[in-house]
Amino acid sequence: MKILENISLASQTTLGIGGPARWFVEATSEAEIAEACAWARERDVPLFVLGGGSNVLVADAGFGGLALHVAIKGMKLQGMELGGMELEGELLSAAAGEVWDDCVEQALGANCAGLECLAGIPGTVGGTPVQNVGAYGQEVASVIERVRAFDRAAQQFVEFANAECGFAYRKSRFNTADRGRYVVTRVDYRLRQNGAPTLIYAELKAHFSGREKTPSLLEVAEAVRGIRKSKGMILVEGDPDCRSAGSFFQNPSVAPEVAERVKQIAAGVPMRMFPAEGGLVKIPAAWLIEQADFRKGYTLGAAGISSRHTLALVNRGGARAGDILALAEKIRAAVEARFGIRLEMEPEMVGF
Repeated sequence: MKILENISLASQTTLGIGGPARWFVEATSEAEIAEACAWARERDVPLFVLGGGSNVLVADAGFGGLALHVAIKGMKLQGMELGGMELEGELLSAAAGEVWDDCVEQALGANCAGLECLAGIPGTVGGTPVQNVGAYGQEVASVIERVRAFDRAAQQFVEFANAECGFAYRKSRFNTADRGRYVVTRVDYRLRQNGAPTLIYAELKAHFSGREKTPSLLEVAEAVRGIRKSKGMILVEGDPDCRSAGSFFQNPSVAPEVAERVKQIAAGVPMRMFPAEGGLVKIPAAWLIEQADFRKGYTLGAAGISSRHTLALVNRGGARAGDILALAEKIRAAVEARFGIRLEMEPEMVGF
């Protein structure tokens, strides 16, 4: 294990923002993860786990501890060594450092349903259970069977069944009650071989409307990638709309009476609402932002809103973390002033 010093974290994130990590290490095995955690514990320095850097905002001053980049690889498909996953019937096991979209491709190649609507999402496998990654009608919580992780408190490796992970909308035990305690090293996904694709999201339904034959898993995944690309949510080199952390705000879930109040305030402006857990109502954050008079392409200094997706805050070039947060707070204040709803930011804040 090689500990590096004063390594820029901006280049490690999709936003391209942030100062240096005081120390940095890339772990390519579980043993190195345990060693890195021990190194930080013995020196009493904070530790930040870095995956693909797609859901992170790093402070301008950087991070004054050890940034641990999880880069465990290796894949097995039906007993063949291919690099980070193993497919046994319908069980797809992926090492935490694997690129998430490569994991989706392996599932599609085996005609396994359960991940097709999550195609094109940047980042690595290890981050999927932490945030309960979801899009276009699917969440990984619906297919995760087991999560393996290093317990920094007990200094040992542990495994969690789905029910033990505390999954909720964009949440899990790993980013709430036990934030910072566990370093994910492997995730097992229970998929449905030859299963039907998930087609419950409005945009996907519209895309395939008029077709008599149910689309294949691959066709659904390609449609998802196309929709994401149209919104600047696929990483494309040189595209300024791609210098983002994905959706910067979560869709709020509110009580029915709050949703009704929002509808009355909107005064007839068309809006969509969706049922959420616990009898709550989910309101699209993008709609709330637009109704608060923030439009696609809006800029505030070097920070801005994507020209294709209202939920994505982007680095227009030379933006600092402070610029992104200033824009985020301006949006949150406007939405709260009009609708009484405080938007929750989605990216992990590092070094603040």
